[in-house]
Amino acid sequence: MIIDAHQHFWQYHPVKDAWITDDMKVIQEDFMPQHLLPVLQENGVDGCIAVQADQSEAETLFLLDLAGKHDFIKGVVGWIDLRSDHLSDRLVHFSQYEKLKGFRHIVQGEPDPAFILREDFCRGIRALAAHDFTYDILVYPVQLPAVAAFVQQFPDQRLVIDHMAKPYFKTGDISAWETHMRAIAQQPHVYCKLSGLVTEADWQKWEASHFTPFLDVALEAFGPERLMFGSDWPVCKLAASYTEVKAIVTDYISPLSASERAGIMGGNAVRFYGL
Repeated sequence: MIIDAHQHFWQYHPVKDAWITDDMKVIQEDFMPQHLLPVLQENGVDGCIAVQADQSEAETLFLLDLAGKHDFIKGVVGWIDLRSDHLSDRLVHFSQYEKLKGFRHIVQGEPDPAFILREDFCRGIRALAAHDFTYDILVYPVQLPAVAAFVQQFPDQRLVIDHMAKPYFKTGDISAWETHMRAIAQQPHVYCKLSGLVTEADWQKWEASHFTPFLDVALEAFGPERLMFGSDWPVCKLAASYTEVKAIVTDYISPLSASERAGIMGGNAVRFYGL
């Protein structure tokens, strides 16, 4: 089974989706399940994980509604206010949804590079395990030192780094990113998504070879049993087609064993998210 571990849906609104700037006009439109399903079918992908793109409970309910209507949406990573005094009640409420697998906060957008270590936020993370929810870590490389400290605090919490923490593909600057990622990967409960690659590269001039040194680090550090393929559709459309994005990963992992390839392309996501 091939699972796309990271994609998004939205009904485009210029205020709510202000992060989609005018240089991203290609994705300034609606992207819904009826648009993704034929793309998945063309690429031999059996299902997907729908990940939040807006920080609201309404976003979580929107994705859960779509997942309830479409079997190919195997799980949802939603948003919840992890710092709320009412978090326990909200987690109990959301635990009724079978397809809700975990949560994400857009930490990359927080001005404090150590935001992820704030006590009120960490208190919220501690509450997730009781409901068997996962947590997706969305950060930039500058925030990785804080992430390295963060992951050590939660050895029983399933964690995954989205988009390989958005390395500097444009410049090829790998050293600091590599140091932090290798330290993070020493924690066996932390996974990493091979996703969002082309959107961090030069949208017009990227080549698959630009990603190889970074993918080498991820594979060596996390091992094939803790990596997951994700398309980041439709954001990937800024720079590449779904087929091109999938090929970057499948071509890279082609020397691995059949079981290792199957894990990266779906089995690891099934296990991590409890699909």
